[in-house]
Amino acid sequence: MIMAYKGFEKDLSCTSGGNRYQYREGVWNEENTAKCASAGFHCAENPLDCLDYYPDMENSAYCIVLADGDVNEDGVGSRMSCTRMKLVKELSLSEFVMHSLNYIFRHPYRSDNRRVKKDRGEAGRGFVIVRGKEPAAKGELGAILAFAKEEPERRDIFELGMYEVDGREILPGTWYDINGRAAE
Repeated sequence: MIMAYKGFEKDLSCTSGGNRYQYREGVWNEENTAKCASAGFHCAENPLDCLDYYPDMENSAYCIVLADGDVNEDGVGSRMSCTRMKLVKELSLSEFVMHSLNYIFRHPYRSDNRRVKKDRGEAGRGFVIVRGKEPAAKGELGAILAFAKEEPERRDIFELGMYEVDGREILPGTWYDINGRAAE
């Protein structure tokens, strides 16, 4: 059994292989075959890879899932297909970003998803994740700013940070560092 992530329409439905599935939390869904891009229930080890299929965060839902049975991976990002899947929990935006940071922390040498910015980044679609030696980020009111600070001579992550642009402590349009201090 593998813990993974899956994107859906807001009503927790999706289409796979021409079939429409309606999911519910806590219920095992079963298929006969798992083959990435054509059969089975699809999910990803990296939450950010879900955005390749469900990029509109305002009109989509993202969940932690358990992938079980036959599992097929094809090397496209961290996606996989399985014959059994259960929805465990729907994630809020901040939880989604936190799980994405955790993935980067646990797998510092894997290729970064294209949504992870190098050194500096501005929030788009509600959040930004910036990775680097001295990461800096800014965003509009309500955006999530997330940081993964690397070791000086390696890609290992040794510090994570996450803030919401609340208009009081973290201001819109201002660059911040991993400690929530204004950055140059």
